[in-house]
Amino acid sequence: VQLVESGGGLVQPGGSLRLSCAASGFTFDNSAIAWFRRAPGKEREGVSCISTDDGRPHYANSVWGRVTISSDTDSNTVYLQMNDLKPEDTATYYCAFERYSHCSWHEHLFHTWGQGTQVTVSS
Repeated sequence: VQLVESGGGLVQPGGSLRLSCAASGFTFDNSAIAWFRRAPGKEREGVSCISTDDGRPHYANSVWGRVTISSDTDSNTVYLQMNDLKPEDTATYYCAFERYSHCSWHEHLFHTWGQGTQVTVSS
């Protein structure tokens, strides 16, 4: 049972990245999958979440309008498309999974986490 994130990197302000979170050993059925991030010196915060039951996305105010979360149940992958990136988006991004759960910004409700992928926004 593993989550593997990918897609991070160095991008200039205003640029875009698409992060991927792939499940290995399980499926995303009846689940909530969330993206959190931790910036240097800050606590981890929720960025976006999607429930595979209804496909309804949730976004933090800090990324509203710049980020789109989507899920592909065939490949058991959740994507986070990030546009118009800002230096304050620099962080390690983690995906988290919890079965039979609704979306939440409370990280303690998620028991399966990926290893994280670094996003750096800098000119």
